[in-house]
Amino acid sequence: MVALPNVQRPPRRHPRWRVKAIGITLTVALTTVLGAASTAPVLGAAALMAAPTLLLAQREPRLSLEVAARPDQQGPRVRALAVLDDGRLRDLLRNGFPTRLHFRVELWSTGGLLNDLEGSAEWDVVIRLDALDNSYHVARIMNDRVTLLGSYGDIAQAQAAVERPFSPRIAIRRRGRRYYYSGRVAIETLSLSDLDEVDRWLRGELGPAVRGDRNPGTALGRGLSRLLIRVIGGERRQLEARTATFYIQP
Repeated sequence: MVALPNVQRPPRRHPRWRVKAIGITLTVALTTVLGAASTAPVLGAAALMAAPTLLLAQREPRLSLEVAARPDQQGPRVRALAVLDDGRLRDLLRNGFPTRLHFRVELWSTGGLLNDLEGSAEWDVVIRLDALDNSYHVARIMNDRVTLLGSYGDIAQAQAAVERPFSPRIAIRRRGRRYYYSGRVAIETLSLSDLDEVDRWLRGELGPAVRGDRNPGTALGRGLSRLLIRVIGGERRQLEARTATFYIQP
């Protein structure tokens, strides 16, 4: 019989060490996965915490109507809020297209079979960028009279001027009745053919649009201009509001 050489075999790893190694690998993998998963709720919570700030920065446009303390002596407080927060409207303003806010406020009486219209007031507020000095001019047109509300270096200041309360005079002739105010404001970008009229408004001259006697021969040009504004994003928007009823003592 031939004697075989004594060959040293490598020590055999105990099964429990292999299980332990696998356990370490699984532990590391699970920690990585769970760590990423646990980070997601934190990021989600941070996004939720930041959401109110974003919502506050983007106000919803609205028309505000408030009854005066003595409505028989003073008209309602009217404010158009956040109408210039629209990014497309601001872009049109920066590119030379004026914005017009057309207000109408009505006084209604109640108590009969039907509500009665007792009086109303209408006026416009126009915002326009002057390219010469890069300032925003704000004007109010009411009863064939132009009132300049100021010139401002940036659109935020112009918006603050637009949002100032205005109280139109609407006489209450019958006492001992209940009343309420109803109002609306239409926000629109003026067409190219209106640019010259806005200049005349700001210079204190009444244009055809104010007097209501436009030249019918410019209808085609106005239509094309308004089509252009619609294509580049200009839209007409209307906001409405109504007050609660109030009583005027006899």
